[in-house]
Amino acid sequence: MIIVPKWIYKVKLDEYDDVLKNKVRLVAKGYRQEKGIDFEESFAPVARIEAIRIFIANATSKNMTIYQMDVKIAFLNGELKEEVYVSQPESFVDPDHSTHFYRLKKALYGLKHAPRAWYDTLLRFLLDNKFSKGEFDPTLFTRRIGKHILLVQIYVDDIIFASTDPKACDIFSNEMSSKFQMSMMGQMSFFLGLQVSQSPGGIFINQSKVALEVLKKFGMDSCDPVNTPMVDRLKLDEDPLGIPVDQTRFRSMVGSLMYLTASRPDLVFVVCMCARLSAREYIHQSITKRSVRISTLVSWYEEYVSGNTKRSSRRRRGVMDGPPISFANM
Repeated sequence: MIIVPKWIYKVKLDEYDDVLKNKVRLVAKGYRQEKGIDFEESFAPVARIEAIRIFIANATSKNMTIYQMDVKIAFLNGELKEEVYVSQPESFVDPDHSTHFYRLKKALYGLKHAPRAWYDTLLRFLLDNKFSKGEFDPTLFTRRIGKHILLVQIYVDDIIFASTDPKACDIFSNEMSSKFQMSMMGQMSFFLGLQVSQSPGGIFINQSKVALEVLKKFGMDSCDPVNTPMVDRLKLDEDPLGIPVDQTRFRSMVGSLMYLTASRPDLVFVVCMCARLSAREYIHQSITKRSVRISTLVSWYEEYVSGNTKRSSRRRRGVMDGPPISFANM
């Protein structure tokens, strides 16, 4: 099968929605590929948000500083085992050989097995450099040098690492730079939606950016804050009039709030309670009651994350400078 490539244009933003760079990338229209014919394996493991929290907690307990790096054009480093052919990209057609095709030696973004090819390439590199892959987490790698240990956690092309020996981090950075094009980002500050603040007193995480995005997504950025995520003795009854709810919107709300539990474990109970009702067509007594209930959950983040103290009473406070959860040394 001949795969057709196309150009993709993108603007990369930081955690404050400021423009970092304008990017253009040649990608393959991999949706035409079929498993078993054009490729064998496409799955590539990625780190779970729980694994990132454990990594942060472990680094804090050992007084490590966590650093972050990014692999530029990571998928283009993935070596292909299968034969993949693509047509000549637009604006780069050879006029003397316009009917010719290219055979790819390495992956392109858009190929279904590009993530797997990149993971296998990175895996071989780390193992060749005396790293050990985690027994239960295939995205965690460790390397022991005498009494010291180096921890590496990968999420596709984003890598965080820490060591009990600061020199080991420099050595690892140089090793990665010698093999791949790297972007060194210094100390970890923003990773998978987690805003991280490292200090001698501990490592603090919050998700204020994600919380504000949730508020805007559901049109609740001007809602009033509340003290608790749910009221006392709340009964989730079906609507007596049989009015159905928008299940897509409801599930989207639950999913968004579920991601926020990474830094707000106190919301796990109420979010899971809502998740149990995702398959029902008639959920609460009315759409309004359900919407208000979810609104109270979302607006709770506005109070404690967005730093909005205008509408707060004496007992409410905004803590933008004091993230809600900490893995400080005991």
